[in-house]
Amino acid sequence: MTNISVQHVPLIVLDVDEALHFYRDGLGLSVLSDVANGDFRWVSLGVPGQPGLSVVLSAPGAGRSEEDAQIIAEQVAKGAFGPLVFSVADLDAVFESLAAGGAEVLQEPIVQPWGPRDCAFRDPSGNMVRINQAA
Repeated sequence: MTNISVQHVPLIVLDVDEALHFYRDGLGLSVLSDVANGDFRWVSLGVPGQPGLSVVLSAPGAGRSEEDAQIIAEQVAKGAFGPLVFSVADLDAVFESLAAGGAEVLQEPIVQPWGPRDCAFRDPSGNMVRINQAA
């Protein structure tokens, strides 16, 4: 069998600049590329400690019909996709940083019955983001 790895995780956001504040400034992801194509824009964010993996932010209309973009935007705003789950060494520090930055807290850090200690936020678009304490 061939070795396989995940390279890009697409994430649809309603406003790329708002999302950058959450993912870059709040979570500490780094901008790898910021590409415009007409009216659309894709921003690839690197994940510390996982070279070759990127979270790619794009708007609902990026490469889609106007009708599809509207349906997708409505679903994103409801938090219908995800969650996107991150693992960090210091859950409390990341929680405090995101909460202080105004991110919507869905769940404060707790130990889950299935094992991990985690917390949950909504990004500015409505996507659920869970953050686990690394083992």
